Amino acid sequence: MTKTTPIVEIKNLTMGWGNTSVLKEINLKVNQGERVAIVGPSGSGKSTILRLLAGLLLPREGTLKIFGQDQNYLRLDQDDPPDVRIVFQNPALLGSLTVEENVGFILNKNISLKKEYIRERVNACLREVGLYDISDKFPGELSGGMQKRVSFARALINDEQENTKVPLILYDEPTAGLDPIACTRIEDLIVKTTNFAGGSSIIVSHVLSTIERSSERVIMLYGGKFQWEGTIEEFKQSDNSYVKQFRAGNLQGPMQPKDI
Repeated sequence: MTKTTPIVEIKNLTMGWGNTSVLKEINLKVNQGERVAIVGPSGSGKSTILRLLAGLLLPREGTLKIFGQDQNYLRLDQDDPPDVRIVFQNPALLGSLTVEENVGFILNKNISLKKEYIRERVNACLREVGLYDISDKFPGELSGGMQKRVSFARALINDEQENTKVPLILYDEPTAGLDPIACTRIEDLIVKTTNFAGGSSIIVSHVLSTIERSSERVIMLYGGKFQWEGTIEEFKQSDNSYVKQFRAGNLQGPMQPKDI
């Protein structure tokens, strides 16, 4: 991938089931190092975009490139899949595994790597998210906020000796259900982990503080189409009717109450 090649490039992508189109000829570019938020009401297609980027779905029409590679096969069917990592709303940790085993899960598949090396990589990633001396604990012994941070550490893990790829990190409602202080910590981590990994991030969120503190560019999705796009400062000040309604949480506007 050259410096000018977008990490994500979507052209005229349509996705749907039967006669129902969820996404309608959308176009998107994400460059290395960018943090992009996709916002919109529930059911607008945000999760579908994440599933397409994660390789769980293929577009019905149009093209999707990740790291310059056309995505013509589902991720499980690819010999050398792009490095796309997901931080879910739920930490999705395996309760029967320790923190070290959860974070180092991908590295543990490589039998040539020594356990000491894997532990070093795990602890380095845990330190990046502000966690210390918990590698031997199980998820059930941690608070919800700590479990969330463990899932961030898992998204960072790589083999420094071989992996020179920059990742694309997808955040699916990362601060939903958290108190304001926990939200602030997670929002800071989104910025920090994106910078630490050297890649790019796409954040799906309904939480205004998360959108404003974690992203640099915002895209408004409604009716299967991108209705507005701009910088975070433009998002805060825009007179666009979709943006104004979303920010105010108003029932009056172009987005129908049944969709909000």
